Amino acid sequence: MIITRSPLRISLGGGGTDLPSYYHQHEGFLISAAIDKYVYITLHDTFQKEIIIKYSQTEHVQNVKEIQHPIIREALKLLEVKSENFELASLADIPAGTGLGSSSSFTCALLKALHTYNKTFVSPAELAEEACHIEMDLLKEPIGKQDQYISSHGGINCFTFCKDNRVKAEKLNISKETLYNLEDHLLLFFTGYSRSASNVLKEQDDKSKSNDTSMIDNLHFVKELGYRSKKAFESGNLEEFANIMNIHWESKKKRSNAMSNERINKWYDLAMQNGALGGKLIGAGGGGFLMFYAEDNKKLRTTMAREGLQEVRFRFDFDGSKVVTTS
Repeated sequence: MIITRSPLRISLGGGGTDLPSYYHQHEGFLISAAIDKYVYITLHDTFQKEIIIKYSQTEHVQNVKEIQHPIIREALKLLEVKSENFELASLADIPAGTGLGSSSSFTCALLKALHTYNKTFVSPAELAEEACHIEMDLLKEPIGKQDQYISSHGGINCFTFCKDNRVKAEKLNISKETLYNLEDHLLLFFTGYSRSASNVLKEQDDKSKSNDTSMIDNLHFVKELGYRSKKAFESGNLEEFANIMNIHWESKKKRSNAMSNERINKWYDLAMQNGALGGKLIGAGGGGFLMFYAEDNKKLRTTMAREGLQEVRFRFDFDGSKVVTTS
């Protein structure tokens, strides 16, 4: 039995500049943090010659080519797993489509399990690149590289996405006191809306590829906000980070009409009037989680609970993708 896990993530600055349609021309930069909410993969041999795959559906197939789940199929092919008598299952702390990078966390946890099954070592950078290759090159998803890299590395990292496809990962230089204060004052609330990140990101991707001036300028500005957030963290000025988040959210909404809706806007405004200093919708947009930096945690929690929004409490994860157990 092999059990692996990969963390979900929250974006702390520069989100959206990790798509190839942008960084191939302009270089991307963002800050991302892994959190202690995970996608798990279990893998073990069976006696019967059959491949059993369990996720939201259950598949019973005789060989890899018959597998319907695209990520699982391509991962097994990429790592050349020869066995045809095993069972593979996944589960997650948070549902898919909620803006926390669950799809890429799934891919990283899956690849980590398969490397363990094959008895091969894989570094965090290699794991991230394999996940990117499956999702972006083989399956042609219009997504970026943030989710794969933060899930494989863990921690709070600054990522630079180079024009030649290289990714530079650097740990955020943040003091322990600032880190603990950030954990204590960042709050996540589920909006109740789930959506496909690919559908939301496609508009951004298409506009970037066509050199749409408004989209490129928007992403330039968001990247600059990412650098400003880095300075705020390094200096311990979390109120400035909260203010930057608010500016980021206003800018992010301009990318697409699908980025927000009336109810999300109402909740955001209500939060800003009741204890929040800044916030944004996590992920590609359109649903998922609202994240706020709160000055008054209790007041904000009471207000959001009254609106029916469920809070998910979290801490940061510093392990990244890992093997939980083998037996």
